[in-house]
Amino acid sequence: MNVPNVITGLRTLAAIGLAVASISIGSRSLVLAAYLCYWLGDMLDGLSARWLGQETRVGAVFDIVADRACASLCAAALLALRPHLALPVGVFLVQFTLVDCLLSLSFLRWPILGPNYFGVVDRTVYRWNWSPPAKVVNSGGLIVLAVFAPTPWWPTLLALAVLGIKVLSLKAVATR
Repeated sequence: MNVPNVITGLRTLAAIGLAVASISIGSRSLVLAAYLCYWLGDMLDGLSARWLGQETRVGAVFDIVADRACASLCAAALLALRPHLALPVGVFLVQFTLVDCLLSLSFLRWPILGPNYFGVVDRTVYRWNWSPPAKVVNSGGLIVLAVFAPTPWWPTLLALAVLGIKVLSLKAVATR
């Protein structure tokens, strides 16, 4: 146990608890709080790992698994409030919980600490998946677009585009 892993555990418990509470009472405020706990906690655990020199491969795997748990429950809470978003959120969940999970865990094939260091393996795959702009667009961007778009078609197109990038990235990693 180290500081980043404690943060990962706490942000996961908080995000899941808030998402479940949101589902049970239909609260927009709670789903927003769940996403904020998830995203801010995810940034904080990564920053603390780097700043404190406490990055580990086990911590990277813990973070990847915790991200999927948070994203799944937050998405369920969002769908409870906005069921018309089923298609883009469903595509996002397939992409994030299956394809991106496998892609993110592929770092274990090389002697690197986690996906944030994938640039030494493949710069393009890193740039499209784990660079700061890619992280924003690949998860947060879709959810923000889904909430504010007047139709579910724009977020669905973005979700499909991200899924395509993830599949191509996974194929590139598999051939290395």
